[in-house]
Amino acid sequence: MITLEFIGAAQTVTGSKHLLRTSRAAVLLDCGLFQGRRRESFEQNRNIPVDGRTLDAVVLSHAHIDHSGALPLLCRNGFDGPVYATPATRDLAAPMLLDAAMIQEADARHIARLIERGEPDLEPVEPVYGEADVAKALAQMVGLPYHRRQTVAPGVAVTFIDAGHVLGSAIVVLDVDDDGQTLRLAFTGDLGRHHLPILRDPEVPGGVECLLTESTYGDRLHGPIELLGEELAAVIRRTHERGGKVVIPSFALERAQEVVYELKRLREQHRIPALPVYVDSPLTVKLTDIFRMHPECYDDNARALLRGQDSPFQFDGLKYVSDVEASKAIDLEERPSIIIAASGMCEAGRVLHHLRTTISDSRNTVAIVGFQAQHTLGRRLVERRPEVRIFGVMRPRRAEVVVLDGFSAHADQKGLLDFAEAVRERGPLRRVLLVHGEPHAQEVLTRELEARGFPSVSAPAPGERVRL
Repeated sequence: MITLEFIGAAQTVTGSKHLLRTSRAAVLLDCGLFQGRRRESFEQNRNIPVDGRTLDAVVLSHAHIDHSGALPLLCRNGFDGPVYATPATRDLAAPMLLDAAMIQEADARHIARLIERGEPDLEPVEPVYGEADVAKALAQMVGLPYHRRQTVAPGVAVTFIDAGHVLGSAIVVLDVDDDGQTLRLAFTGDLGRHHLPILRDPEVPGGVECLLTESTYGDRLHGPIELLGEELAAVIRRTHERGGKVVIPSFALERAQEVVYELKRLREQHRIPALPVYVDSPLTVKLTDIFRMHPECYDDNARALLRGQDSPFQFDGLKYVSDVEASKAIDLEERPSIIIAASGMCEAGRVLHHLRTTISDSRNTVAIVGFQAQHTLGRRLVERRPEVRIFGVMRPRRAEVVVLDGFSAHADQKGLLDFAEAVRERGPLRRVLLVHGEPHAQEVLTRELEARGFPSVSAPAPGERVRL
């Protein structure tokens, strides 16, 4: 009997974990961290309901922390098998997981100091894992190139094809044989968009009978990619005229590089003033170096820039910041500037320090360039709440908040529908399972898929086990 158990990213967006079981094998698809309310996410992340000792393998779709970030804990809890990922994902995992461990430790220390000072409504937190656990997980990772079929467990073979979401992201195609019962399953991970800068477009698998697909933007459409640059330019010009700063909370992987790529283009076209631009994230600096190592993931335009020795990630006035003191100095500057800092959902990292110093000044702008999960500071900013809590302290929000959905690396509703129809055209698709989405988005996408004649569409609940 072939089953899927939905442990994370089921009727929610983060914590991706899906357990494939047969009579002979157990393979975990993704092993991500939950993000949201601090106490709730801490408990969910610490208590993984998977016995790592029973797993044959883990397969990672990509390196984002909500898909890979719980891997060190799984390994610490007894999993000692292989972790399959594309070579780029494997290379990205090292700095990303080490950074996740460092942030957990730094946040725990910062919360402890606030408690010592008498800040109310705070509880101490402990890191979910440390650097030794990360080292163990990295030692178990195996690089698997795109389009190379690999047996990962008895009766289970995996092939990666390009998902077009972030560097190294993969659609995971699984060919399962359980005592004569066969099934081809495709798991999108996070599905990318067409015609975005830097990366290639998503590929379409053939012969798929069951599609396990993300649904993050299942209830909405993105604006035209062609308008992406003009919207960002308008925000920068408007903020510059006020004498303010533009703070861009950004995922260190892919989104930061895409924003830098677009700023470079806008500067060369003289569509924005020549403001200093700070990429204030040691992790982003490391990841950008890894980008340069993997031109096999680029589209033709990005590769052409590299061949011409014109880096897509460098221009006059751009400064990558790693040093802590240099990071603090950014907030002391009075002049207008652009600050790109992680984390993308404003739940940790240096962006919190920049928001603390800019959020109450009406001259400034916070530009949101990615999806913000429920119960995160990023979501509260998107909702334009008059007050937001930063480091445990409520602060008035006077800064303008702008949402630039055009930068999203997720397929929107049309992209998801088009992809599902393309998969159906290339094989006997009989079932669609929706994950990695909030309930409303999944309800809307379910109706749209059913209206297009897909016979079996569902969004499994957390902990549900589905027989395939």
